[in-house]
Amino acid sequence: MSSLKLTAIGNSVGVILPKELLAKLGVTKGDSLYVVEQPDGVRLTVSDPEFEAQMAVARQLMKKWRNVLAELAK
Repeated sequence: MSSLKLTAIGNSVGVILPKELLAKLGVTKGDSLYVVEQPDGVRLTVSDPEFEAQMAVARQLMKKWRNVLAELAK
């Protein structure tokens, strides 16, 4: 676990992420991170939770309609 300090950035307040954490997340300057609210706090993630939920539904539908999709692909 790491402790991060809030710092002034212009007229805003931000968090500086150490390069080790950036490497672990696989992100660089300009990439997007998503903050997900949870009962015990927040979670920082590189994947868009809304997109992941949509993909889960798409996977279910593709599995259910596999034969139909295979015929359409011909």
